[in-house]
Amino acid sequence: MAAEIVLASASPRRRELLEQMGLTYIVRVAAIDERVLDAELPVDYVRRVAAKKSQQVWQASEKNLPVLSADTSVVLNGMIMGKPKDQADAVAMLTALSGSTHQVLTAVSLRQDQHWQALSISEVTFRGLSLQEINDYWATGEPVDKAGAYAIQGLGAMFVERCSGSYSGIVGLPLFETMSLLANVGVKVLKQHE
Repeated sequence: MAAEIVLASASPRRRELLEQMGLTYIVRVAAIDERVLDAELPVDYVRRVAAKKSQQVWQASEKNLPVLSADTSVVLNGMIMGKPKDQADAVAMLTALSGSTHQVLTAVSLRQDQHWQALSISEVTFRGLSLQEINDYWATGEPVDKAGAYAIQGLGAMFVERCSGSYSGIVGLPLFETMSLLANVGVKVLKQHE
């Protein structure tokens, strides 16, 4: 089947979510600076980074397919938690998340002849975590490349007391918002079977 979109992301989780929806895609990874700007609000950050990813890939593409990108950040008390630099960083993040509620922001960007964006904001509450649990979790390798040093779709789920909002948004691609954007360019999930 021919690709319907270009996914501007290296995330295996985003690929899995698109496959779950039955969409065909090709991957083109954007190489952009993802540092947070001085005094940049988390909402502005995820929107800017998602937009830069789709813009870079769109500019380098043949422009025959829409380009979809996303950016996800874990936010605690207004501070963005990116991917941990090392074990000490992951321990600090998970210790801060322990016994508290944080937000997960995912911005989605879609480009074709126009640019559309959507934002998903969810809340996740962690139970209290022991230092031993945090170190054991790090040893599994799962936290290494995850915002906030955990994966809700993996072993990290055992830390989650409750969540509200978009589960797929917490994973990395809010499907409701994504499908709403894709409708702008005529991409549908529920297709007529011949």
